Amino acid sequence: MIGYLKGTVASIQKNPSNRVTLTLDVNQVGYDIQVVPRLIQQLPDLGEPVQIFTHLQVREDQMILFGFGTAAERDLFRQLVSVSGIGPQLAVALLDKMGLQDLVQAIVSGNTKALARTPGVGAKTAERIALELKTKLAEWRQHAGLSSLPSAGPTPEIQEDVEMTLLALGYTSDEIMQALQAVGQNTSLAKNSEPDAWIREAIAWLSQ
Repeated sequence: MIGYLKGTVASIQKNPSNRVTLTLDVNQVGYDIQVVPRLIQQLPDLGEPVQIFTHLQVREDQMILFGFGTAAERDLFRQLVSVSGIGPQLAVALLDKMGLQDLVQAIVSGNTKALARTPGVGAKTAERIALELKTKLAEWRQHAGLSSLPSAGPTPEIQEDVEMTLLALGYTSDEIMQALQAVGQNTSLAKNSEPDAWIREAIAWLSQ
């Protein structure tokens, strides 16, 4: 119904449950839009113009506008909520936790471990997302012009062993993901190299 809105940033509010509401002034009408929290970093200052791509959710008791920085993010959100058991808040959480490219890559590659890192997404839910959207997103990614380069990290089976070891050593999930991507791009490690090799290289990178 409302594909996007162009206006100026009137206010940004964040509640204790990490939901972020952007009030967008469009021709002197204020639209309250729930946006992906990571979008805050990309928004201009108060009073500055911005375009937000939107999805309108209509329920019996309320209407909620969800906002995104790109049309691709909005389209991925719509794909996610089409999966049984995935509501809009969980879809927003996935986009916020992983970002567009990493989320699409995790689904297309069947990396349920990465999907399950998002609070509220259990193993069964992650498997359902990958099962229902894997083929759709592989095709959609090509049509949308998104990068289809494979992840630089190890295979999902090896990645699980590497992550468990590094988590036990006190590294955070975000640190581990950054290290594996960097190591995969900057070294001669193959995706199916032994877990110990990935662990050594990741620790070396994290220690820089």
